[in-house]
Amino acid sequence: MVELESLSETGDVQNYVGGTWTRPDGSDGQQVINPATGEELAFVPFSTESDVDDAVATGLEAFEEWSTTPVEERIQPLFALKGLLEDHQDELAEILVEEHGKTLAEARGELRRGIENVEVACGIPSMMQSGSLLNAAPGIDESAVRKPLGVFAAITPFNFPGMIPLWFLPYAVATGNSFILKPSERDPLVAQRMFELIDEAGFPDGVVQFVNGSVDTVTALLEHEDIAGISFVGSTPVAKHVYETAAAHGKRVQAQGGAKNHIIVTETADLEFAAEKTIASACACAGERCLANDVVVVEEGVYDEFEELVLEKAEAQTVGYGLDEGVDIGALITPEHEQNVRNFIETGVSEGAELLLDGRDVTVEGYEDGNFLAPTVFGGLTTDMVITREEIFGPVLGLMAVEDMDEALEVLNQSKFGNAASLFTGSGLDARKFRHRADVGNLGVNVGTSAPMAFFHFGGQRDSFFGDLHAQGEDMIHFYTDKNVYIERWPDN
Repeated sequence: MVELESLSETGDVQNYVGGTWTRPDGSDGQQVINPATGEELAFVPFSTESDVDDAVATGLEAFEEWSTTPVEERIQPLFALKGLLEDHQDELAEILVEEHGKTLAEARGELRRGIENVEVACGIPSMMQSGSLLNAAPGIDESAVRKPLGVFAAITPFNFPGMIPLWFLPYAVATGNSFILKPSERDPLVAQRMFELIDEAGFPDGVVQFVNGSVDTVTALLEHEDIAGISFVGSTPVAKHVYETAAAHGKRVQAQGGAKNHIIVTETADLEFAAEKTIASACACAGERCLANDVVVVEEGVYDEFEELVLEKAEAQTVGYGLDEGVDIGALITPEHEQNVRNFIETGVSEGAELLLDGRDVTVEGYEDGNFLAPTVFGGLTTDMVITREEIFGPVLGLMAVEDMDEALEVLNQSKFGNAASLFTGSGLDARKFRHRADVGNLGVNVGTSAPMAFFHFGGQRDSFFGDLHAQGEDMIHFYTDKNVYIERWPDN
């Protein structure tokens, strides 16, 4: 059972504003439920517009001093936070499993990727530097300087509640801004524990804050006149709304949307390796991730052999509670989401796809109230099917046969999404075609899931991303700062 010092006496999740834990003022809220056991872990009261106003005002006040604090001093709490996150990584991972449902190994890996972003942000003294030029014109020198902008907010999703806040928070504060996190109301507890560690790391009061809530809280953030920018990760319809609303209110916006990712398998690929990585990509985190590759486009000459290998790997997956030993696939976040995935499976059957492996009848002994699905594999996909075109967000995989690499790329590029794709091949020519012609943001060659390291931006195109500057890496420096150009002349007289 989750135990957090910052929970109220009644087990309510609290806001962290101005260095103090306080209960949100709203009367509405919802339970945090362990998706594997059905146990209630906590209750999340929703913040009101007044709560958001208080957080923004406090952040603005803190920004005045924080923005002029020497950069070397600004990164010291980040160094402390990195150590604290590493010291408490196992504890954080267990909280994450309890409220989200993924496996312990997946939770540990997620937190490790988040910590990498803290490490990168500690390099801000070099990353914030801009150019200068002596004698740009007769007697004139010019230079460019990056300056922070104010209060930023991030609205983060349920599927990576430990990692995704760290895509944004470290860069925002290292560059001299104040920051507000609004986590998913479905699983805010790992973020709340992280904020206990943030409090311990020594950030000045008001620099980093935490508000809980739902739609009304998000609207208050998007429309608040004193918030400089919004970062968002979630579904495509919501990402579009966030982008349009925040931009209409004069904010910088980066909004990561949904995905429908493809794997291409050529005749020259190592099929055993490709099948192993395909199942890992489609079914890890129970398929609840925007980098899941769940459509596999296979050259005809190896289709039958690859299908057999994929089914073998899928059938070997163990479904269960993420804290138990030997579990490969954990629970889905809610019963409603589980039912939504089941509806997609029914749609695939009704569309005429061949159901090669049905994961709907899985039972997990001792966890009868959990939201479980085993790997489900379709064959015979066509490009006009709903299960080929729409994001399912569950452990569901579809196979499609194509004549050659050119046809495979045509299938990939027909998608309205552009988040990620992977190619398994032994051909350098095919790899080059893939690199030049695949119209997606994150590309992997002989890599199952093309997740960029923290020092590279997280790509996304078309309906998978709305904005200009992505999460992670150098893009974050551009997003969180503005460049001022100084033009100087000092005549002899």
